[in-house]
Amino acid sequence: MLKSLFVYGVLGVMLIPVKSKRITVCVEDDEELRVDCLIEPKPNKINTYQFSWSIGPRQETINTNVSGDSANKEFKDKSRVEELEPVGYRMTLSDFRDNLSDNTTFLCKISGQGENITVQKDNILSCSAVSLLLKNSWSWMVYLLLFFYHTHS
Repeated sequence: MLKSLFVYGVLGVMLIPVKSKRITVCVEDDEELRVDCLIEPKPNKINTYQFSWSIGPRQETINTNVSGDSANKEFKDKSRVEELEPVGYRMTLSDFRDNLSDNTTFLCKISGQGENITVQKDNILSCSAVSLLLKNSWSWMVYLLLFFYHTHS
């Protein structure tokens, strides 16, 4: 009885919804910076996006399709944006390392809804590590649960 309560208690905790990150920053194998912005746009609106970063008090637009706004000239030939399925946009930026400060805040807006994340220059993860962590985190939790179940039975 106590064992089954333990298992159901752990399962209950695992099933509590957790707010996922709607923006991630990582470095691709080819040394391009990748920013994924997974904000679901509002229905019946034209999708707009804006990617920028803030270094200290100054904010610079890297790439945008917002009418009347433009990206910093420095980033015009270095960045590109593609739409992700089912929702969101991905911005990639080449030749970026010299422009980063120790702490850089990346911002993205999709159809007026924004998210931001602050990263440390020397601690940006490889994109393969980020995807591996996201893909395998649930499976590790299941293995952990089974381990605890078998050690307590």
